[in-house]
Amino acid sequence: MGQIRVGTCSWTDKALVSSGWYPRGRRGAEGRLRHYAEQFPVAEVDSTYYGLPSTRNSLLWADRTPEGFRFDVKAFSLLTGHPTRPEALPADLRPALARQRTGSDDGLLDEVWNRFSGALEPLRASGRLGTLVFQFPPRLAPGKPAVQFLRRCRERAAGWPMAVEFRHPDWWRPGYIDATTALLTELGTAAVAVDMVQTLPTSVPPVVRVTTPELALVRFHGRNSAWGTGSKEERFRHGYTHDELAEWAPRIRTMAEQAQEVHVLFNNCCGDAAVRAAQSMRHLLGSRRVVPCD
Repeated sequence: MGQIRVGTCSWTDKALVSSGWYPRGRRGAEGRLRHYAEQFPVAEVDSTYYGLPSTRNSLLWADRTPEGFRFDVKAFSLLTGHPTRPEALPADLRPALARQRTGSDDGLLDEVWNRFSGALEPLRASGRLGTLVFQFPPRLAPGKPAVQFLRRCRERAAGWPMAVEFRHPDWWRPGYIDATTALLTELGTAAVAVDMVQTLPTSVPPVVRVTTPELALVRFHGRNSAWGTGSKEERFRHGYTHDELAEWAPRIRTMAEQAQEVHVLFNNCCGDAAVRAAQSMRHLLGSRRVVPCD
């Protein structure tokens, strides 16, 4: 029976910091992470989507968390096919980005991967790395080009734990679910199950498939109908109810029967809504399989 780790998709979100959740004296960078790691055994790093990580930060994150803590790290935007601002890259790589936009890769993605993974090596060496989360853009629809792109991503990240979140709903529509499950299983990547509003054309179905024996992952985005529009706060503003969380408890327990670890991460980042939902979910799951905070 696998372990269940519950946490949030960021411990540095401005809305969380300003909510008052962090006590006085622990609102600096070091104090925040140490306090968070006393409450939860896993966290997602989302800053690595917007810019390349640094070895220094990886060393600090490992030093400020207890043994057994896990970081799930989001892949840099360029590695997942998202639009990327030149300013997000080191200055020496920006000319290659301009060339890529004219149709020439020029080895840019390989170099970006080398710097991205190299900076995260201290997390992997310390046992703190949970997985790399590759969140693909909505335009990546099922089909031969998308499958080829996924294969290239996996080849580049060979030897690293990897999880995949699709933002195009067709990957998990009836008629394609089995093909998606088979592909991710073949690639040795964990399928990310998603909870989000289900009333939009772009809504990703809440399908649960365990595709690796090592890890299964669930990300809770909230159920706000403003998804895809408005500000970040509007898209993710949602307070999960007891019943909404209870829907997932048996699914998560079933996932734990198939994977060594299950990571449950809340991304409804508005004020302290994510930490409150995470605490409620941990209470709902109330089991020895749920990893307690140190």
